Amino acid sequence: MAWRAVHRFARISPRKVKLMTDLIRGRDVQDALNVLKFMPQRAAVLVSQVLTSAVANANEAEADVDKLYVETAKADEGPTMKRFRPKDRGRAHPIMKRTSHITVVVEEE
Repeated sequence: MAWRAVHRFARISPRKVKLMTDLIRGRDVQDALNVLKFMPQRAAVLVSQVLTSAVANANEAEADVDKLYVETAKADEGPTMKRFRPKDRGRAHPIMKRTSHITVVVEEE
């Protein structure tokens, strides 16, 4: 049985989040939380929250939390907010404010 948690429309680029999800994929849940706890990146906090939520979902279904591992961790691209920054001589340059959908699936061994 697998349990999942999703954070949709997170205001961070998926490229930054993928670095963190690649670190925890396949690890034991407690090991993954320890790795994320000591990472300086902002994405580590977001992925840690989603992982904690997935573990809580498994706990609600009365799963053995000590035997859980991260089966899937991914960050997909969400919608991009397009903004424009005024530049010299009347020009405008685009600013892409990217969002991501963070998904973590945990499963019992």
